[in-house]
Amino acid sequence: MMMKKQTALAAVTLAAGLMVGASASPSAAAGAAQCGRASWYAMHTRTASGERMNPSALTAAHRTLPFGTRVKVTNQSNGRTVVVRINDRGPFIRGRVLDLSKGAANQLGFIGSGHTAVCMARV
Repeated sequence: MMMKKQTALAAVTLAAGLMVGASASPSAAAGAAQCGRASWYAMHTRTASGERMNPSALTAAHRTLPFGTRVKVTNQSNGRTVVVRINDRGPFIRGRVLDLSKGAANQLGFIGSGHTAVCMARV
């Protein structure tokens, strides 16, 4: 009898934790939008996923999204959009939600400023 109560308690605790996690993280749900600041970078080293960084590719760095995730990014200043693939970790600057490759930043139109307000959603 004691084993059933412990199992039930563990199941309820796990379910509650999953529900809290899903509501606290906008990027956790497929298609949920996340807004914030984005910057761009162009290096020729390896990314956290192990592939070589290609500055002209449409890729991005995100702190938690799985590698290979495709994300539609919209520049809030001019309405331009681009779909990028997550292949790196970052950004490491407070207040930023995404680091984009130079190619993606060019399509979004913010190379000169270095950063901009964006919203992103999984595709």
